[in-house]
Amino acid sequence: MIHTRAAIASPLGDLITVTASDGTVHALDFADCEARLHRLFARHHPGASLADGAAPAALESALAAFFAGDLRAIDTLAIARLGSDFQQRAWAALRAIPPGDTRSYAQQAASMGQPSAVRAVGLANGANPIAILVPCHRVLGASGALTGYAGGVDRKAWLLRHEGALL
Repeated sequence: MIHTRAAIASPLGDLITVTASDGTVHALDFADCEARLHRLFARHHPGASLADGAAPAALESALAAFFAGDLRAIDTLAIARLGSDFQQRAWAALRAIPPGDTRSYAQQAASMGQPSAVRAVGLANGANPIAILVPCHRVLGASGALTGYAGGVDRKAWLLRHEGALL
């Protein structure tokens, strides 16, 4: 199967997206994290190929609206069901965190009904191939520290401030 790779400008730098022909988002990351994007994409899509093209209009407009302040604009975008069952549950728990709110890894694990799975939640969040839409930036360390964001702590802080989170 061929997926489309496209770049979309954002206030945080270019984003690289990978979508299927139906517009479903399979990967999204910052351009300077593209090697990570390709590694995660290949893990979930062995043998799939990428072709450069345009991002779906719905994705471009939703991201533009998000960055313009409509924080819920990205909530209805279709994302691919990737990863293990545990990862899918962890990523669904991330999507359930409202913009402007944060959770600790322990709170995320508890929300999944597995309060002792804090480390596994951290690993699942770190393997998230769809930044921003699956908002792992909303998870903080136990002390409230901005930790563990592949796009960098500065971007994580920017996203949280943009969403109105109290840091």
